[in-house]
Amino acid sequence: MKAVGWTEDGAPVAADGLSVTRFADGLIHPRWVHALPNGDVLVAEASSLPLSNKGIVGAVMEPVMRNAGAVQETSPNRIVLLRDADGDGVAELREIFLEGLHQPFGMALLDGYLYIANTNALVRVPYSDGDLTAAGPPETVASLPFRADDNGHWTRNVIAAPDGSRLFVTVGSISNIAEQGMDVEQGRAMIHAIDPATGRVTAFATGLRNPNGMGFAPGTSTLWTVVNERDGLGDNLPPDYLTSVQEGGFYGWPWAYWGRADHRFKSEEIPAGAIERTIKPDYALGGHTAALGLVFNEKPALGSQWQGGAFVGMHGSWNRREPSGYCVIYVPFTNGKPSGMPVDVLTGFLDANNNAMGRPVGVEIAGDGALLVADDVGKVIWRVAPAVAR
Repeated sequence: MKAVGWTEDGAPVAADGLSVTRFADGLIHPRWVHALPNGDVLVAEASSLPLSNKGIVGAVMEPVMRNAGAVQETSPNRIVLLRDADGDGVAELREIFLEGLHQPFGMALLDGYLYIANTNALVRVPYSDGDLTAAGPPETVASLPFRADDNGHWTRNVIAAPDGSRLFVTVGSISNIAEQGMDVEQGRAMIHAIDPATGRVTAFATGLRNPNGMGFAPGTSTLWTVVNERDGLGDNLPPDYLTSVQEGGFYGWPWAYWGRADHRFKSEEIPAGAIERTIKPDYALGGHTAALGLVFNEKPALGSQWQGGAFVGMHGSWNRREPSGYCVIYVPFTNGKPSGMPVDVLTGFLDANNNAMGRPVGVEIAGDGALLVADDVGKVIWRVAPAVAR
């Protein structure tokens, strides 16, 4: 499988009753998308970089991931602002909001500040409705675990608690299953809670190999995340997952997955009680689907069948015999819990030869209720809206 990009008029396939169009294209590796209160949209442009300290595993992985469009020689390291002033579903205004960042990914707006999750730090800039560019240089709120020669899972996401008291930040592991030991994994494979006033960092939940998208189930204060599980156990094990996150909870990594021990660890290598205290995730998303994006939808614009649940962006597998993921799905929720099978929202990201024309990452609900999807390989922000009757 390799990344080939879209033809000029190419597009993924939307579910019945929905349409998909280009909100913006020609972007540079757009990874994450964040809708602002005034309707503007921010896009984080960033890339995985070549490893300077590959090791045996990295030497095998990197060429495959580069072929799939997951590794670039340089990272754009900026945030672009898009504005659809006339409401036609296409962003006609594009401005560089902030550049010179360090592999930015997640963004959150809280109390007059835009928080940006760089790979090495949570930073912020002042923000007022309608700003086209950042009012000043970013201020560091808290440092995050980072290693220059091999930063492993580099994406960091951030979301504000509903009451604004804390910011939650995801940090993935350096490795697959701690092959380099646990010392280099300090502060990783977890979700941190950060006090926006003081920058104090505490562990919120641990044992999450590579958490990315986060959201709060409608009508609740329960945090949910999607997690990329480990490699090396075959095409189907273990499934990536969507799960609620308990404060103080341990989710198994690296010694266990889904409540069972990873047989690659000797019993004496597993800390006492680690398997027993592992929390099983709520909802399986399939092996190696690389679920990255997550957003809950409370708006009615797409129709009632797409309201109240979660949209998930699946970046797609890189090491599976038959590709998995490469789609956007919807998970229905009832009373704050998943309540049914996933439903395809966008498919058709692979061509007839299983080459990637696009790879979905971040998902967001726009101000008008449309679904926005960041496609890094395709260099597009897709807009999913109700189909227009002809």
